[in-house]
Amino acid sequence: PMSALAGVKVLDLTSMVSGPVAAMMLADQGADVIKVEPITGEQMRHIGPTVNKVTAAFFSCNRGKRSIGVDLKSEDGKKILFDLVADADVLIQNFRPGAMERMGFGEPVLRELNPRLIYVSISGFGEEGPYAHKRVYDPVIQALSCATDIQADRATGRPQMFRIIIADKVTAITAAQAISTALYAREKSGEGQHVRLSMLDAMLSLFWPEGMAGLTYADQEFDVRRYQGAMDLIYETQDRFITAGAISDSEWEGMCRALNREDLIDHPNFRTAQGRFTHNSERKEITAEEIKKWSSDEILARFDQEGVPCAPIIDRSELLDHEQVLANGSVDRLHFEEFGEVRQARHPARFDKTPASVSRPAPRLGEHGREVLAAIGYDAAAIDALVRAGTVLE
Repeated sequence: PMSALAGVKVLDLTSMVSGPVAAMMLADQGADVIKVEPITGEQMRHIGPTVNKVTAAFFSCNRGKRSIGVDLKSEDGKKILFDLVADADVLIQNFRPGAMERMGFGEPVLRELNPRLIYVSISGFGEEGPYAHKRVYDPVIQALSCATDIQADRATGRPQMFRIIIADKVTAITAAQAISTALYAREKSGEGQHVRLSMLDAMLSLFWPEGMAGLTYADQEFDVRRYQGAMDLIYETQDRFITAGAISDSEWEGMCRALNREDLIDHPNFRTAQGRFTHNSERKEITAEEIKKWSSDEILARFDQEGVPCAPIIDRSELLDHEQVLANGSVDRLHFEEFGEVRQARHPARFDKTPASVSRPAPRLGEHGREVLAAIGYDAAAIDALVRAGTVLE
């Protein structure tokens, strides 16, 4: 079957996570993604143990791409990028604002070469303002987007970070969606455009609906922290941690019946959804006390029977064997000669006509330099000269 983005050529000049994951998603969906890297390789190649010279995190951010290592500061290297841009559909870059312009690759310059180009600029903070030129990593965005406030320890008030690079990845998903939209707009207008996005804006957009509910209505600001304990639904049973939640009246009634506490159904504080929300700390304390009396299998079965949303809280060692993960085929087990078995989260969107899949492993640095240059008209002698000069990696 045809893949959705077959024939779309993407130049990925990005490093770390925000840009690479966006481009990786497009590669899963069939785009030809050429990763244009510095001669030393991008930073993610150098973090963690490797198999076949590729780190695990780099593999997961860059599967399905081809790599060319180019010295973009040299005149010949610049010409290579211009030649690649001539027939590219998308270029993604996440250098600090102004860096592409200084290198000679600003959007107006590349637009001259290719009016249909979709030029995507990912920044940490945006392109203007006092933070625009600061260096940025995920924790800095977590600090500024109130992620750490949302995650703060309820008991002590100490801010906490998400333990994943959430800002980078939310930005990547937002970028991939925006690129698809820009490609669709180009189908209608024939024109490319410049798409800009910042990690800060992507995170605020993610958190807004409930995280910033207290700021939404200007005339009725409230401190959402009073109610946020309702999200920390971690309960101890006799043998393991579980989660269970009751929002609707029927779920609350089911939970009370499962716990043999029908007396709580009509408790004046818990009779309505609004009451349960307002008195969530008290409700959680009572619920926690009751759940502690049961074994996990027994209480989860009782909750299930009563239609109460629930699950065991599993750790990473249990994930691959979990019955629902297996039923979904959520984890692809891929076999590549140079890597052995590689496990990857399956592309989450399932297209019934244009399935997404991993077409190739993540590339070694510069692995596809020759074939990428040959495809845009460089002959063997020219490529040899570029390799000898150290402009292109072999």
